[in-house]
This record gives sequence, structure tokens and C-alpha cells, in this order.
Amino acid sequence: MQVIGVIALKMCYKKLWKILIDKNMYKKDLAAACGFSTSTMTKLSKGLSVNTDILLRICTEFKCDISDICEVIDGD
Repeated sequence: MQVIGVIALKMCYKKLWKILIDKNMYKKDLAAACGFSTSTMTKLSKGLSVNTDILLRICTEFKCDISDICEVIDGD
């Protein structure tokens, strides 16, 4: 098998940040409400991948679907 190219994908959490603005919440409020650490919040802020459990906790908090808080984008 020959690999011709690799597509670099990354997570984008702009939708999540918009929800926080709409709800007048800070990132630290989100971390406290969902019970995750500041290191997890740093990963989210940098657009890095996080455990699916974290994303599900956020969806539960906001009563939304995962596509309402993040999307996969081309990392190039």
C-alpha cells in the first residue's frame, strides 16, 4: 500500500465559545459546571483533542448535541 497524502484534521471549538458568550459564562465557569481541570480547559482553548467524556459532559450541561459545540476542520 502506498500513502500519497495525509490530511491533518483538528478540532475547532468556536461554537462552544459562542455558547459561553451567549450564556454570559467564563471558561472557568464551564470547567466548574462540568467538573474538569484547568489542563482540560487549556486543551480546549488550544483546539486540541479531549476525551469524548468531556465533550459529553459539556453537551449534558448545555442540553445540546456534540455538533453544537465543536467541529472537525482541516488542520493545514
